[in-house]
Amino acid sequence: MGQDASSLWRDLRDAVAGAERDYTQETLTRSIFFLAVPMVLEMCMESLFGIVNIFWVARLGHDAVAGVGLTETLLTVLYSLALGVSMATTAMVARRTGEHNHEGASVAAVQSIVLGVLLSVLIAVPGILYAPQLLRAMGAEPPVIAHGSTYTKILLGSSTSIMLLFLMNAIFRGAGDAAIAMRVLWAANGLNLVLDPLLIYGLGPFPEMGVTGAAVATCISRSLGVALQFAVFLRGRGRVHVSRRHLVLDVPVLQRLSRLSATGMLQFLIAHASWVALVSVIARSGSSALAGYTIAIRIIVFSLLPSWGLANAAATLVGQNLGARQPERAELAVWRCGFYNMFFLGAVGVIFIVSPEPLIRWFSAEPEVVAYGAACLRIISYGYVFYAFGMVMVQAFNGAGDTTTPTIINLGCYWMFQLPVAWLLAIHWGHGASGAFWAVPVAESVLAVTGVLVFRRGGWKRREI
Repeated sequence: MGQDASSLWRDLRDAVAGAERDYTQETLTRSIFFLAVPMVLEMCMESLFGIVNIFWVARLGHDAVAGVGLTETLLTVLYSLALGVSMATTAMVARRTGEHNHEGASVAAVQSIVLGVLLSVLIAVPGILYAPQLLRAMGAEPPVIAHGSTYTKILLGSSTSIMLLFLMNAIFRGAGDAAIAMRVLWAANGLNLVLDPLLIYGLGPFPEMGVTGAAVATCISRSLGVALQFAVFLRGRGRVHVSRRHLVLDVPVLQRLSRLSATGMLQFLIAHASWVALVSVIARSGSSALAGYTIAIRIIVFSLLPSWGLANAAATLVGQNLGARQPERAELAVWRCGFYNMFFLGAVGVIFIVSPEPLIRWFSAEPEVVAYGAACLRIISYGYVFYAFGMVMVQAFNGAGDTTTPTIINLGCYWMFQLPVAWLLAIHWGHGASGAFWAVPVAESVLAVTGVLVFRRGGWKRREI
């Protein structure tokens, strides 16, 4: 027993340290462990930006919380673009890494950064110019617009730092350098933890900026993360080395990456736009319902992001093992990640179902906000076991370079199922925000079952990128 515990701690230390390994040759269970541990920690850190902001902003009142929630909803468009390019980048870098084509991995990395910068400008410019109008279009009440417009302007205006943080960590993950991505987010979140209360409340020599301070803190912290990422690339400390010869446009690679990213972006735009539409339905129940939903969804995202770490591990293993011509090993990795994820999320779901109120009260003491938030947290948690398999299946397709299949699945499950159900329950049958909450676990369960059935057909194994 003592030897087993010692071996586990040694493996955990190696996973966090990022010891170099060949994930096409290492035993599958250990490969999942060495990739998943830093990816889980990375995802927790990514979620922490939103959690910390809501924690401090909640003390400014429900209008401020609602403004932050609507801004995050608007940012889902940027996240969709970032995730789409990130999935394509991870797939391409992982495939080249599995082929031991390190030069190809470096070229793909640079082209993804170029593509990401161009796309982020498309979000930043209208975000800076039209922040109040965007909030108004989302159904925000005048006090929410007053509190949140500058916050929205700053966060949308800093789209390039958000995009690059996503993209370059996707490069690290595809190459198997998950520990580097984790450490970058540790540093960025550490700074955000310090700056948030200082700038929101004006502690010490810092100005009191209110909800705007949360945006400034997040912008500065993410920019630090991007600077650290560039330092790793340029100093050659990761598996992907970027030198001067790579800093040119490679049109054929950029075109392949763009085609792969296009369906990836559409995939996440479909999913995230459905959440924007869902928020509009919830907003009809008032600011308290919107604030409760915002708090609950932060907790939900925080609990799901470790599972996204496991799903991302599956994507990397699929990409690298397909590159090494080992499709059966890639498939087995996906099933194992799905089962591990199911056990984890099942346990988390039970906790949220049994006692959601204390978790919501960490962020707000307003009775109506707590009631809506607890209902949201409990209802959405009923689908956690299905989410576990659904997210792993989606990432497995993406890791293989098949971004089209999950795009079609998302379109059917979200736009043709979730939103009609939410509208019927919340508005037509008069159940309000709770009706919209119920549409989520129902649609996500359908998505998971559909993903498993399509995955078993095996077409993704023959995808070339």
